[in-house]
Amino acid sequence: MGKSAGSKDPLRIAAEAQLRTGGDVPQRSDDGLLHELQVHQIELEMQNEALRQARIEMEESRDRYANLFDFAPMGYLTLSRDEVITEANLVAATLMRMPRSKLNQRRFEHFIAPHDQDNWRREIAAAWQGQANLTLNCELRLRRSDGSLFPAQLQCVVMDMAGRTPVLRIAFSDITERRQTEEERRIAAIAFESQEGMIVTDANGVIIRVNRAFTELSGYSEAEAVGKTPALLRSGRHDKAFYRSMWQSLKDKHYWQGEVWNRRKTGQLYVAWLTITAVMTPEGGVSHYVGAFSDTTEKSQAAAEIHRLAFFDPLTHLPNRRLLQDRLGHALAASSRNGLYGAILFLDLDNFKTLNDTRGHDVGDLLLVEVAQRVRAGLREGDTVARLGGDEFIMILEGLSAEAEEAALLAKQVGEKLTETIAQPFELGGAEFHCTTSIGVRLMSAHDTVEDLLKHADLALYQAKTAGRNTVRFYDPSMQAALDRRSTLENELRHAIKRGEFTLHYQPQFDHSHRLLGAEALLRWQHPRHGLIAPEEFIPISEQSSLILPIGNWVLETACAQLAAWSRCERTRGMMLGVNVSARQFHQPEFVDQVRNVLESSHANPERLTLELTESMVLDDVADTIRKITTLKELGIHFSLDDFGTGFSSFSCLTRLSLDQLKIDKSFVVNLPDNGADAAIVTAIITMARSLGLNIIAEGVETEAQRTFLDSQGCHAYQGHLFSRPLPVEAFEAFVSGS
Repeated sequence: MGKSAGSKDPLRIAAEAQLRTGGDVPQRSDDGLLHELQVHQIELEMQNEALRQARIEMEESRDRYANLFDFAPMGYLTLSRDEVITEANLVAATLMRMPRSKLNQRRFEHFIAPHDQDNWRREIAAAWQGQANLTLNCELRLRRSDGSLFPAQLQCVVMDMAGRTPVLRIAFSDITERRQTEEERRIAAIAFESQEGMIVTDANGVIIRVNRAFTELSGYSEAEAVGKTPALLRSGRHDKAFYRSMWQSLKDKHYWQGEVWNRRKTGQLYVAWLTITAVMTPEGGVSHYVGAFSDTTEKSQAAAEIHRLAFFDPLTHLPNRRLLQDRLGHALAASSRNGLYGAILFLDLDNFKTLNDTRGHDVGDLLLVEVAQRVRAGLREGDTVARLGGDEFIMILEGLSAEAEEAALLAKQVGEKLTETIAQPFELGGAEFHCTTSIGVRLMSAHDTVEDLLKHADLALYQAKTAGRNTVRFYDPSMQAALDRRSTLENELRHAIKRGEFTLHYQPQFDHSHRLLGAEALLRWQHPRHGLIAPEEFIPISEQSSLILPIGNWVLETACAQLAAWSRCERTRGMMLGVNVSARQFHQPEFVDQVRNVLESSHANPERLTLELTESMVLDDVADTIRKITTLKELGIHFSLDDFGTGFSSFSCLTRLSLDQLKIDKSFVVNLPDNGADAAIVTAIITMARSLGLNIIAEGVETEAQRTFLDSQGCHAYQGHLFSRPLPVEAFEAFVSGS
């Protein structure tokens, strides 16, 4: 249909407008032909540009289709009428583990698992014979290029190609995961209806499902249980700590397993083996809890009886040799972990055979039962006592001490306590019977073996028997000798005060100008046979045996008497005298009254007396320490914190104690000024003491270099061999007179 004379093609209008814009419009009418040519040229250029743009859009559309085809979430294949693959996308090639170039021109039936070949032939025949564009679904196992098989779901469509030969389009996907999920669901459904009672709750512990076995075991129907909590089964036999532990395990491990007491609907109690598993969401939260339980009452009773017969002595109900060896192994492992010594004690009754022969085995059995009860009562909660047979008993003491000597002392004390306990009369069959025991001791450490421990403890028991019975002996001769010496010293300490064997030495204290400030009273023991015994050897014995109380009182009385005597001498009148106080002595309820009485009886000036306390003593009972310091300071007494820096005093604790002085421990002074760490600690102590308004004194000063460093840091009082060793009173007074 032609255009009207008054209308123009839009393309032409645009071309003329472009020509005018370019400034090439002809000025004369006879140039019309040129004008027409220019317009046509512009029209052609515009048409070419439109064609180029259309081609670009078509190519982009084709690329999008190709990407969609290649990277679709399913494999796509096109099959010719003779079932040859003519087209495949990348996903199909990936699923079949074959390059796409090799996949093409292969017959599809080669990729069908042998046992599914017949199914495929039926499906493909139905597809070709059916209606075009109608989708048929089937599931087959396909074979990859490497021979492995996988289940696949296929959607097959015969496409009518408008005059050309129809083709078969197949979309397929790997359904391995789906098959596994279905299989797991089937298994779960079967497992849920197992012989075990099953409970499923929501995250809040509300029951949402139970199985038939639950109803049979508990007596509650599903309708009665759903909507309730498992507290429905609670027996009342477990405390809150049991359930706290259960929920903590579910929180930490998402799993708990153990024995519980449950209650049936009838009220009957039974033992159940319960397993609870938390079902987690992908985000890490809990969506459900699944519990499975079974009645194990008869099994538990039978197992308990078997265990009792296998591991416990039927007469005394103590562990037997078999269980003893197991516990010894655990004790050795624990010693290896914590680095602490333990001990094994081998106990044998003296003259037990005589009792059996004269009174009969029934009475002998009564004695063994009584002995077992007394031994058990004399040990700590975690210790083990076992009966080997006859009248032989073994005790395992764990975690005694990191120091062998202290562990041996504690083991010896337990052994002596047991000998005293068993020496008490027994009431057997209406008659009184007296018995003694011999005990062999072997220290236990990580390097020992169970066999060596038992053998050596037996040898130590033999030594106790040959030593006269009714005694305790150690396997290690050197340890036994050390304990014997300790026992001898302890016995002699009890008489040392009465015999006048103690004396006080005095070590002078000076300031930076070498002016005498005072002295520290130091205890010495002048033994009649062993000579001067170092305080390090007898003070620990006196503290552990409570002898420190009378010894400490003697030291205080003697020091105050000396302080009163010095007050009458011009050169010593202004001296301060420091006296060490033990922890046990200080924490006695009557300590304040004792000090007050000593001051009154000696007429010593309390303002010249300094009581020296240790950090560990202060921290034992801070409230008690503050109360006693406050009371005694009202009398005028001064207080010094001895060995400062070796303990754990806090800044806030020091501010509450109202101390007068800090004494820097000699262990920090000995390496000054060369040791950087010790120098830093000493500087920090001095700075802290000055900030608290406390006087500072350093002990153990032996060199001028040490004194110079301390003086430069602000410590201006010293005590040590640089100035003088501790001196007897006469030598001290002579030293003072000559200084």
